[in-house]
Amino acid sequence: MKHLRRLRRDSRRQVVYDLLLWAVLGVFIAAMGPDPVQDPAAFATVTLPKIGLAALAVLVGRPYPLAALVLLLPLGPWQFRDGFATVDLSWLVPRRNVKIVPLTATSPFIIWYAYLTGRRTARVWPALVAFCLVSLVGVVVVLAAGGDLALWVSMGTGLAATYLVPYLLGLLRRRLLLQRRQARLSADEQARLRERARIAREMHDSLGHDLALIAVRAAGLELAPGLAPAQVHAAGELRVAAADATERLRQIIGLLREDADAAPLAPVDEDVAELVRRAADSGMPVTLDLAPGPVPGLAHAVVQEGLTNAAKHAPGAAVEVTIGPDRIRVRNGPPRSRSTARRGGTGLAGLRERVRLAGGTLSAGPSGGGFELAVTIPREGEEDPHRSGGDRHPGTRRSEHD
Repeated sequence: MKHLRRLRRDSRRQVVYDLLLWAVLGVFIAAMGPDPVQDPAAFATVTLPKIGLAALAVLVGRPYPLAALVLLLPLGPWQFRDGFATVDLSWLVPRRNVKIVPLTATSPFIIWYAYLTGRRTARVWPALVAFCLVSLVGVVVVLAAGGDLALWVSMGTGLAATYLVPYLLGLLRRRLLLQRRQARLSADEQARLRERARIAREMHDSLGHDLALIAVRAAGLELAPGLAPAQVHAAGELRVAAADATERLRQIIGLLREDADAAPLAPVDEDVAELVRRAADSGMPVTLDLAPGPVPGLAHAVVQEGLTNAAKHAPGAAVEVTIGPDRIRVRNGPPRSRSTARRGGTGLAGLRERVRLAGGTLSAGPSGGGFELAVTIPREGEEDPHRSGGDRHPGTRRSEHD
């Protein structure tokens, strides 16, 4: 039933196309055989069966071109009256005129189905078996005709031009289309991975930061004097819930982010001073020391990562933000309450990659009971002093902060 369904045409256009193909093929077959007027008996016994065979070949040729090629085997280049060229091989064979690539009226149709076989047949071995069958028929025809060298030359060129070369061209076309499809799928996959990395970055920069600020506000309420025990407990639960939500967000980001994708270089469209002010409004004790002059392009990303880490890992700690033309530093003191955040995130890893691409260096580690994140970016025209593009300063421990 499956094979019968494949024989159905998908549209009326395909039906008309195949009917026209069979009609033209029938006319060419009739032109090769006996005259239907002068010898109707021979026409009925020789030509009509070939026309019926051609109808069957056209019927199965669209889904199964190899089957059509085998069905058209009696119409192959087994006659040597006409050829693509006639050459003088008297220096090699007794005959002077040898047909190169013998042709019949049906040769173009056979060549077409041989091409479709290479174009549409995934496996090679059925075509190899069919070609062996065709070669066997060619050997029998040559031996029946006398078997001299001229006939072998004609038959060899005919089989190559009618069957082998079109099949190889179809196979080459199939491989090229497959490579093009794989390249398109690869490009789509890369675009999908880049979009996933962009979503992960936006979630980390915006949602992660906001959750950290919620935890800061909850920690401030938990430490505020004058609250009833139930209120302190509720504030603690809120802080823990915000930390748990941040952890779940980190896990989602880990699924979305691909290590092979470089983190986007464009910072969030927000002023650094506004970022610090928003953190201070949430209850974080943060100060900003902004030196006059241009602000480094990575300042927003560095400060946001530092504030988020301080909020998660050092609740209630004082934070100092210092920004100069070529150096950005975020330092927090000891935490005032227990941290509920887990270590081992990907925020510093992504930031380190962005700093490396910008030609700077990043150091992150414990400092005076707290934690310090510092980024040095060479000024325009200067070389990276460490020639590392992202290595840590000697002696600086690698941080597990996120």
